[in-house]
Amino acid sequence: MADQDIIQTGDVWASLPVPAFLVDAEDRIVDINSASEGFLNTSQKSACGERFWDLVRINPPIEEAFGRARAHGTPLFVNDADVGTAGRGPLHCSIQISSLQGSSGVMLVLISPRELAARMTQNHSVKSAAQSAIGMAEMLAHEIKNPLAGITGAAQLLSMNVSSEDIELTDLIVAESRRIVKLLEQVEQFGNLSAPTFKAVNLHDVLDRARRSAQLGFGAHMTFVEEYDPSLPAALGDPDQLLQVVMNLLKNASEASDKKGGRIHLKTYFEHSFRLRRSDGTGTSLPLQIEIIDDGPGLPEHIRDDVFDPFVSGRENGTGLGLALVSKIMSEHGGWVSVNSVPGRTVFRLSLPRAPRDAVEQG
Repeated sequence: MADQDIIQTGDVWASLPVPAFLVDAEDRIVDINSASEGFLNTSQKSACGERFWDLVRINPPIEEAFGRARAHGTPLFVNDADVGTAGRGPLHCSIQISSLQGSSGVMLVLISPRELAARMTQNHSVKSAAQSAIGMAEMLAHEIKNPLAGITGAAQLLSMNVSSEDIELTDLIVAESRRIVKLLEQVEQFGNLSAPTFKAVNLHDVLDRARRSAQLGFGAHMTFVEEYDPSLPAALGDPDQLLQVVMNLLKNASEASDKKGGRIHLKTYFEHSFRLRRSDGTGTSLPLQIEIIDDGPGLPEHIRDDVFDPFVSGRENGTGLGLALVSKIMSEHGGWVSVNSVPGRTVFRLSLPRAPRDAVEQG
């Protein structure tokens, strides 16, 4: 039977829920399924004929093991690998490889992202603890603000009757008290965030509003590069809260830059195979992708796994609430936020649901 006949796998092939590739004896892609098109962010026509290893980057490298599996006709299983593509950073995946029976060296490759399911399980286990911590912080914020106002007022009164040598001390009391009040207000804001008002949202409008605001303020020293998918459909979300998400990420990227003239890359694309698997076994389609990429030093290694938790910050005097607020808003939108960070490249990725037809028509 010819290879081309074998490749015609029909509806079964198209319906596979994970990226699947057929790779010929020269390691060139013969066919990909629909999930692979989303995974690669390219079409089946564009991918066919390309070297598999040029489009799919696997760490640790498995080319030699792949060749042995082909030569001996044995399956190959890789349980823990970082798989990336030209369009995005790596995801933690399981890989299954086997020879296609009756073909001349054609290999079937299945790639199953594991990162989302693992993180959702972990987040579920700590959710109640995080909510308790935030609840306690809100209560303390409310109780502490009143005595702080008294301390600030007393320091200002003292400053009227102290020597010029001591005025620096009273100014310090006032400045630090105000800084603490500002932190407490952020804690209260985190806890008092209203429920989102859902409608069809043009994500490019949200990104443009955030970019213009950033360029006039905290991001004036940064260069912004846009790479938008012009065919991106509307998202289902609250435009004001999504704007807050993007603003927080742009501010984080601007402050992280250790050089004047750093770059922030704004990218959008559609990935129809992206689904969020929850700990209860349910899944949600999140095809709309936003990536905010900066060329700063990257997240400190000791906080990379906890960067979305409240009060975790990599900056001195940071509140640790900006990214936690991003995570909270995305969760309430039924979306997902993730980060991949190495020195010189940090990518925050937002994944959102598509607006249904009736919401787009009403909008």
